[in-house]
Amino acid sequence: MTQSSRHDFHPTSLREYDIRGIIGETLGEDDAYAIGRGFGTLIARAGGHTVATGYDGRISSPILEEALIRGLNDCGISAVSVGMGPTPMLYYAECVLDHVDGGIMITGSHNPANYNGFKMVFQGRPFFGADIQQLGQMAADGDWDDPAPGTTAGFERIEMEDQYVSRLLQNFSGSACKIAWDCGNGAAGPVIEKLVAQLPGEHHLLYTDVDGNFPNHHPDPTEEKNLEDLKAIVAEKGLDFGVAFDGDGDRIGAIDGEGRVIWGDQLLSIYAEDVLQSVPGATIIADVKASQALYDRVAELGGVPLMWKTGHSLIKSKMKETGSPLAGEMSGHVFFKHDYYGFDDAPYAAIRLIQASTNIGKSVNRLRSDMIEMINTPEMRFQVDESRKFAVVDEILERLAADGADVNNTDGARVNTADGWWLLRASNTQDVLVARAEAKSDEGLERLMEQIDAQLALSGLERGETVGH
Repeated sequence: MTQSSRHDFHPTSLREYDIRGIIGETLGEDDAYAIGRGFGTLIARAGGHTVATGYDGRISSPILEEALIRGLNDCGISAVSVGMGPTPMLYYAECVLDHVDGGIMITGSHNPANYNGFKMVFQGRPFFGADIQQLGQMAADGDWDDPAPGTTAGFERIEMEDQYVSRLLQNFSGSACKIAWDCGNGAAGPVIEKLVAQLPGEHHLLYTDVDGNFPNHHPDPTEEKNLEDLKAIVAEKGLDFGVAFDGDGDRIGAIDGEGRVIWGDQLLSIYAEDVLQSVPGATIIADVKASQALYDRVAELGGVPLMWKTGHSLIKSKMKETGSPLAGEMSGHVFFKHDYYGFDDAPYAAIRLIQASTNIGKSVNRLRSDMIEMINTPEMRFQVDESRKFAVVDEILERLAADGADVNNTDGARVNTADGWWLLRASNTQDVLVARAEAKSDEGLERLMEQIDAQLALSGLERGETVGH
């Protein structure tokens, strides 16, 4: 394939947190090459020499990796490939390999099988937002460096899986539990097989064979319909709890022994209790979609709850800034800096759930039962024109300010009322608005939903059909 000296990305592919598109339509080998050239140029200009690469189980991933590495090499940057595996294994490689200056993971995450994309780490920090826009501009301008004279850029594959699994277990002293693990035919499967072989207890594995067509169910554990098989095996075998992973293993889902979902903010509540025993008074970060019950619980445990913007890159940056040992999102991204590296790692979060239950001295069932039951909506997403979505949120914030409402505007509008709270925010990754509400009663929830609808109507919109993500 001949490579041109410049490249235009499809306008929809350069997202806030990653580069993502539909294979053969909005993303392909030329894009992968251009990402390699642009990212490699930036690494070289920062004095770096080597980038780690990895890919998930999607059918298009190996071809994209080849083109990406060619792009890196063509600007004098060597590549070290950790091969197929979960995204956190690539993050781990980027953290522990001394000679590596950045990392690029090829993954479609929890998107349909015909999608793929790229998540990047630059010298230990998240690469997102303006960084990604800069890659696009560099490609359009042909602003790519050639190798310095005398530079030879190499390529090597290294085996990382065993070392990664060993690290997951490094400080583990958890009790023997009976657990089901649903990998959803995603990239975490082989890691989980090796992991459970070294764990005490009884373990039942579902769909650990990697298959980019996802024949059993879609690998997105935040949607309850994708947890049906996990619930069935936990019930049938009388297990303590079950965990599930998304397509690239950076997001966790969980159910207790009674089949109740433990949502992202509820998991964070369990982890916070454990971490705050070791780090009293620490700041625990959650995104704006998390339940008020979580923030109240962190405060009750002596921690400092901090509400922050949704998005794994934004959360990681805030953790560095505040020195937080633990953060999480409703979407199942959990970030442990406590005893770990601060990136989102679902296999590690699963290990820490066993450990937390052991340290706290309560079963996962009991931990789930002890939580205050709030009545809340799932995340509602509805289509709004890309050019309008942020403007609508600004209009709503203006009206609420004029009304003297109790508003947190960290990320959109989160409005507190006597009934509970409601949220409207613009998605950074899609042309949708996201809404959520939480109340102490059904009647209260109804009133909150009426407020959301009234604000949308004033901006000429209605909630209408919710759309998937």
